[in-house]
Amino acid sequence: MVKINLPFGRGAMDITVPGERLNGILQSGTHAYSEQKSEEELVKEALIAPVGSQPLSELVRGKRNIVLIASDHTRPVPSRVILPPVLEEIKKGSPKAVLTILIATGFHRPTTRQELIDKFGDGIVNDPAIRFVVHQSDKEEDMVKLGTLPSGGELLINRVAADADLLMSEGFIEPHFFAGFSGGRKSVLPGVSSRRTVLANHCSEFIADANARTGILEGNPVHRDMVWAAGRAKLAFIVNVVLDANKKVIRAFAGHFEKAHQAGCAFADKLFGTDAIMSDIVVTTNGGYPLDQNIYQTVKGMTAAEASCRPGGVIIMCSSCSDGHGGQNFYDLFANEKSENVIMKRILETDRNETVPDQWEAQILCRILMNYHVIMVTQAPREMIEAMHMTYAADFEEALGLADVYLGKKNAGITVIPDGVSVIIRRHGHQNGVQ
Repeated sequence: MVKINLPFGRGAMDITVPGERLNGILQSGTHAYSEQKSEEELVKEALIAPVGSQPLSELVRGKRNIVLIASDHTRPVPSRVILPPVLEEIKKGSPKAVLTILIATGFHRPTTRQELIDKFGDGIVNDPAIRFVVHQSDKEEDMVKLGTLPSGGELLINRVAADADLLMSEGFIEPHFFAGFSGGRKSVLPGVSSRRTVLANHCSEFIADANARTGILEGNPVHRDMVWAAGRAKLAFIVNVVLDANKKVIRAFAGHFEKAHQAGCAFADKLFGTDAIMSDIVVTTNGGYPLDQNIYQTVKGMTAAEASCRPGGVIIMCSSCSDGHGGQNFYDLFANEKSENVIMKRILETDRNETVPDQWEAQILCRILMNYHVIMVTQAPREMIEAMHMTYAADFEEALGLADVYLGKKNAGITVIPDGVSVIIRRHGHQNGVQ
């Protein structure tokens, strides 16, 4: 038996897999990456030598209203590490500047004050010189129209961002299951955009595109809209980091929103990429807290398993989902219809401008369910899991037994992906579109 440790919620779970059935363990290079410099040093070095941009201290000169777009509570961005050196650069170039931190919630719920403190620390949250604003995508009165996206949708972003003398953002770069990679331009769209803009960008046509996949930027229609939106919003500077398996900074990239992001994605592409090991059973996770808080987010980890699972196989998803499903529309699409084929047909027939919230996540989950049997090892209620067309298991042992029954054999090969959101699984040496 082979013992494997998997991230789960705020802790971990140990599973044992029969050695003769284990085809392989797929991990990103983050587990073996060694970095001698501290997190703070890496961020400071990136700020000193920005990519395609003047230093931040020069950009802020003469600017009074500076807005920093920051990630919300669902992202493990180490803001406590990033913000102090950023604040030093701002004060160096514009001592009297007023800083607003705009929390990029995208389509997520508003971030609470306690979550802000957990993320930034008491000192920054309680600093009277810093204002915090939490973006709410459904508050149309807070939005400003900046034009029309290449896709045809309206670009409406938070007025706080649009009115900035200088707009910048922090974030992190990891594989993203339909935008290619996170970070960079995503701070604007979907980060601080109107729900109407997000819905148009996340339409079924784009999600179905073969280039809207993990690790692909070139030809990706979702990415194309996002880059245009960031440029139109005048996003002037970014500080993005790449994290290891312990959520520690191992590389930082600062500078021009597109050039610095491309440099970060090129690094991430090499670090996270691994070749698929095809099996009838694939076990994976969503990387633990905060990314495995709900079923909605958990779909991301499933896409890694999808890339390494034989058609008709079983995906065993170990994800806490302590907050439940994560989106009422997302849940209802499955709970109210028994046929995945009917669900997919309805989604694909939905016009771009009629996209409904959480449709994209449902589309990807539906795609997976049409090809694989999904067993969830989770803290979410059994009734919720079953209503969403998946099978509930109390622990891994039960899940493996259910998988064997489903496949009709007890010797099916198994691939384990300990962190499904930290890898780019490539079949047959397929390369992504990072330029």
